[in-house]
Amino acid sequence: MSDDRCDLLCIDAPRAEAIREKLLGEERAQESAEAARALSDPTRLTLAGALGEAGGVGGELCVCDLAWISGRAQNLVSHHMRTLRSLGLVRSRRDGKLVMYRLTGRGQALLGAVIGEEPEGRASEEEVSV
Repeated sequence: MSDDRCDLLCIDAPRAEAIREKLLGEERAQESAEAARALSDPTRLTLAGALGEAGGVGGELCVCDLAWISGRAQNLVSHHMRTLRSLGLVRSRRDGKLVMYRLTGRGQALLGAVIGEEPEGRASEEEVSV
């Protein structure tokens, strides 16, 4: 049986304290956890992914496009997009009768982390170890 605890209490106090000082505060940790939970929903993840794919082609999609792409009803898409917007993962703007959405920088970063994309300029662990 494997025990995941140290057998000896040996703390590198200066290093541990330096790391502790850089941790997220309680409020920021809560906000970040809520944003991460938002993308744990398959529909919201699909919608964010569609916006991510649109990034190179104008970057925006309207609710009608998102509904068609995801195969979901417009009212359901609107509901999920409001959730993503309230957490700062997407921005919206009205264009006449259309509501256009795009990912924010935070939304792009979180989407990349969730689906396993490496940020540009950073090699993955597999690339480094080869």
